Amino acid sequence: MPEAETRQFAPSAQRNRDPILAVLREALPASGLVLEIASGSGEHAVHFAAALPGLSFQPSDPNAGARASIDAWAKEAALPNLLPALPLDASTPGWPLARADAVICINMIHISPWAATQGLISESARLLPPGGPLYLYGPYRQSDVPLVPSNVAFDESLRSRDPRWGLRELDEVAALAAAAGFGPPEVTTMPANNLSVVFRKR
Repeated sequence: MPEAETRQFAPSAQRNRDPILAVLREALPASGLVLEIASGSGEHAVHFAAALPGLSFQPSDPNAGARASIDAWAKEAALPNLLPALPLDASTPGWPLARADAVICINMIHISPWAATQGLISESARLLPPGGPLYLYGPYRQSDVPLVPSNVAFDESLRSRDPRWGLRELDEVAALAAAAGFGPPEVTTMPANNLSVVFRKR
């Protein structure tokens, strides 16, 4: 299949990549390896690698079609700091890396079973050095903020597709992270009722 046909396109990635990049510029280290979990189409990985040449980006996804898309985007971009996509399921322990300087995960937690969030946090805690960031992006429930109608509808839609999916309580994610050795969440409000959440390894 030609590379252009292998590439997938996520309209949301085009909309949110620059607001996310602005947060990543502050949250990520100046150099090192950034592991992206659930990279999807690969558009984020290409955009971030192009914008942050001091960092190496390791995309990953459990889906073979997504990995083919990631690698097709990477081939077209020809960036020296963008590595081939790894097969990686967040919920399966024993990720195929020994370390990472940062971990990023965009729009996965609400579209996956809770076991994927548990694996994401426990494995990130294993890989990251002290101070290393785990960056999460997506919609969340917050105990002190009413859920906007669009996110109520989105949550209902997700749960109708798979009862194991749905918007997570940020407090529950933070408690899981704290138990794994992360500090409190650094939260940035993002467009379209999403949040950027950074946990740093203690």
